[in-house]
Amino acid sequence: MKKYLEILKRCPLFHTIAEPDLLAMLSCLGATVHPYEKNEPILTEGDAASRLGILLSGTAQIIRIDFYGNRSIVAALSPSELFGEAFACAELPAVPVHVQAESACTVLWLDIQRILRPCETACSFHNQMIFHLMKVLAAKNILLNQKIEILSKRTTREKLMTYLLMVAKQQGSNQITIPYDRQALADFLGVDRSGLSTEISKLRKETGLQEECFSTACRIRSTRI
Repeated sequence: MKKYLEILKRCPLFHTIAEPDLLAMLSCLGATVHPYEKNEPILTEGDAASRLGILLSGTAQIIRIDFYGNRSIVAALSPSELFGEAFACAELPAVPVHVQAESACTVLWLDIQRILRPCETACSFHNQMIFHLMKVLAAKNILLNQKIEILSKRTTREKLMTYLLMVAKQQGSNQITIPYDRQALADFLGVDRSGLSTEISKLRKETGLQEECFSTACRIRSTRI
């Protein structure tokens, strides 16, 4: 577990918690670590919503698949980020989404009941962790509202521009990095890939949009948004 300490210290759930306390906390919470291969399911719709995960290495995606098999990306995950916490805290009987490894990755699992209910030893850091969890849930709620704003736009161009401007504000720069290739970006925006490619081509001509390995590095940089 010690080799993942630097990643875990960046996780908002453990913010301000000292390293010795963090190690004791992981033991108290019965933390387990599990590796996953590329494209392997980490969570499948219908799984019990009883634990939260923290990505320790690699990348993953939270995905919804509708009745017709259409795939929609809810969010991209990178190391130190949490997933599944809202479903577990709400005590849903089952997870309503899929979480899939985009690359080979490692996940730390925590039982939600061990977080929400004080342990027998009354750990001093327990209330602190619950407070951090509340902040994480609030931040995720804001992100979901932003996603709703994007999806509410009528055209592919409006959705794309709304998303790029949001990322530019978050990163505080007009040169941005996004965690999606073209297909994944289309899935995230809820648009057709060919239509998205057309709009990206138009933006490149109009604004000097530059692509850096859109399909491999999953990054796009814009010199003028």
